[in-house]
Amino acid sequence: MNIEELNRALVALIEKKAELHTLTYDDARYDDVEEALHDLEDDFNEEYGDYLETALDKVHTDLKSDTDVLLPTAYLPSTPGSTPSPKEGVWVDSEKYPGKEARITLVPNPVRIMLTVGKQVQQELWKAV
Repeated sequence: MNIEELNRALVALIEKKAELHTLTYDDARYDDVEEALHDLEDDFNEEYGDYLETALDKVHTDLKSDTDVLLPTAYLPSTPGSTPSPKEGVWVDSEKYPGKEARITLVPNPVRIMLTVGKQVQQELWKAV
């Protein structure tokens, strides 16, 4: 696995997602940007999906979560920053954090899976090697 290529693809995907979020539905570019984003997501899941789904499955297991593992692109943040906000990523039910809103986010620079629980807990659960 070429981690540098994975990181570049992840950054490109997050940047395209952020670009789409800056547009309104009536913007002439919206459909083109949305289509480009979907193409990037499809390519990303095809190229890196198995590798990342294995990591996500391990993370879900380690958290003792009954929540289904989704496609890697579901775990992306809305902005290219390396620290996800408490509302980004995928919500997971975790026995380790009962009654708390826990979210898993796939972030770049370096490629890793982060756990965010409220505003206080931010923990790296996995790092691409």
